[in-house]
Amino acid sequence: MTPHPGVAHPVTTGEALVDTFHRVHDNLRISVTDRCNIRCFYCMPEDGVQFQPRQEILSFEEITRFVRIAADLGITKLRLTGGEPLVRKDLPQLVEMLARLPGIRDIALTTNAVLLKEMAGPLRRAGLHRLNIHLDTLCPTKFQQITRRDEFARVMEGIDAAQTEGFPVKLNAVAVKGLVEDDIAPLARFGRERGIEVRYIEFMPLDAQGIWDRNGVLSASAMLEILSREVGPLEEIPHRDLRAPATEYRFLDGVGTVGFIASVTRPFCLNCNRIRLTADGHLRYCLFAIEETDVKRLLRGGACDADIADTVRDTVRRKWIGHEINSANFVPPPRPMYAIGG
Repeated sequence: MTPHPGVAHPVTTGEALVDTFHRVHDNLRISVTDRCNIRCFYCMPEDGVQFQPRQEILSFEEITRFVRIAADLGITKLRLTGGEPLVRKDLPQLVEMLARLPGIRDIALTTNAVLLKEMAGPLRRAGLHRLNIHLDTLCPTKFQQITRRDEFARVMEGIDAAQTEGFPVKLNAVAVKGLVEDDIAPLARFGRERGIEVRYIEFMPLDAQGIWDRNGVLSASAMLEILSREVGPLEEIPHRDLRAPATEYRFLDGVGTVGFIASVTRPFCLNCNRIRLTADGHLRYCLFAIEETDVKRLLRGGACDADIADTVRDTVRRKWIGHEINSANFVPPPRPMYAIGG
């Protein structure tokens, strides 16, 4: 999608976070750490990763203050990410602090589930509503190949614990062509058996090593063909929330749903309602944004709430029409996924 800045006209709708393309923003993704306990090859190098110094990471109090201000501007949904958010010490405490804030109606978390067996109960009691669990394969050998860690058994225990605690669970599976074709159908069958929606995510140019190649993208269309052939026919779910990143399908036999986040082949930028706060306190209007707004400087520099609110509004107003993955003008973001927040 190529921006057309001359077409945009600023919009003012009270205190709402509305950009120049009339998109209303009510969804904030918060990275709580850039550290991770696995090393997926499409996200992080195996060794030598340079993480932010701990003093540069926002405190729970700073995050909570920012969310309180954002909630006054219309943010109602939060998602905690990383890195791997469960490596952040005392994370249930942050969930509890956020759950108390007026206006926040939904708090979700994305995790690789390595630590989830121990954390599912405390997170549920703290007020977490939903979980997305990253799992690309049900083959332990391939799991170790992808993640460079032997943690498959702990991930499965984490999924069990999450369901025991009553969490609604979705699985996020990154689809790399030439690697995971044999995993598409087994994941869907697993989801059908467990009452879990599997969300297949097209391989995106967000790695730390510059290994992304368009030829490595297993498209949503190709995955639909695999599922229809090997599991059963599907139909797109009508009347879905167009602002959601996934296009959802249901199996015609009535058992289970799947979703596709097709950022490369079917960009959904025109319906985007999300902004992102990095672990080191920078606000981003897009996962693929080149620029960021330093709000940590404001939070730690004595800025009043009104100044921070104005900065959030200004960041949203500067949001582009969408990324340019399918354009010769595309420039990958200068930071990898683990540093931006998943």
